[in-house]
Amino acid sequence: MSVQWFPGHMHATRKAIAERIKGIDVIVEMLDARLPGSSANPMLAQITEGKPALKVLNKQDLADPVRTEAWLAHYNARPGTLAIGLDAGMTGPARALVKACHELAPHRGGMAKPMRVLIGGIPNVGKSTLINTLVGKRATKTADEAGVTKQEQRIALADDFYLYDTPGVLWPKIIVPQSGYHLAASGAVGRNAYDEEEVALELLKAIQGPYGALLEARYQWGWTPEAIAGMKDEELLAAVGRKRGALLPGGRLNAQKAAEMLLTDFRTGTLGRITLETPQEYDRWLQAALRVEADRAAERKARQALGRGGGRRPAP
Repeated sequence: MSVQWFPGHMHATRKAIAERIKGIDVIVEMLDARLPGSSANPMLAQITEGKPALKVLNKQDLADPVRTEAWLAHYNARPGTLAIGLDAGMTGPARALVKACHELAPHRGGMAKPMRVLIGGIPNVGKSTLINTLVGKRATKTADEAGVTKQEQRIALADDFYLYDTPGVLWPKIIVPQSGYHLAASGAVGRNAYDEEEVALELLKAIQGPYGALLEARYQWGWTPEAIAGMKDEELLAAVGRKRGALLPGGRLNAQKAAEMLLTDFRTGTLGRITLETPQEYDRWLQAALRVEADRAAERKARQALGRGGGRRPAP
């Protein structure tokens, strides 16, 4: 299965960002600290190329702190880029966003040259919660579901600091399969775009090795992390279901219910602090996906050339 989700309003958002970017000083991209590579929008990067960029790894309180540091170092090594980690509900760290923007665009500030910042990111990454924390009041609508904000909003954080909030947006084609599953596991994708059981199995596959101890702590199976790492994901999902009582009449497993329980435990942080990917892993996945896309493009080009030739080979 390929996880894809690009509702109609996202087309409008893409156009609005492309138009707005002309007068923007700093681009703030909110990333999910549990999946920093998968939640980085390549479409946004393309539209905003050349602008100073601030990468905000949000929900860091739900992520593995060691892997968060690795991702911050990864993004801070890029030219014209700063990266910070935030928990959107924490007032002090949230103010670091304003400070970082001034570091990226030191020539902006004051009434004559107000700072103009565009903030974007995937759906359900916590932009609205962060903005409400910055403003100190309910400036934007929030909800624990993808796609709540539907139109751009301009918010004055100070007399000389304007923040343009855009709706959460994905990109037309997710080429990295692991990214699709990770986005779905995090809740960034509408529920009609994926199968919960399949996403839960992929989630278990990603965490059973590095986070077997957290799975054991949550579900109390009585197994060692080494044993958990060596099990099939189907066996682990069944074990989750049995432990949580996700059973049908006759004691049969309710795999759908077990999957929903596992995904909820991950999204709420009940499983513990987990990050689904490292910079090195994501780079390998991306390079493999780009090779697949290049091969597909070459095949399409060859078919088109054959079609233009009428499918006939030249006579000897």
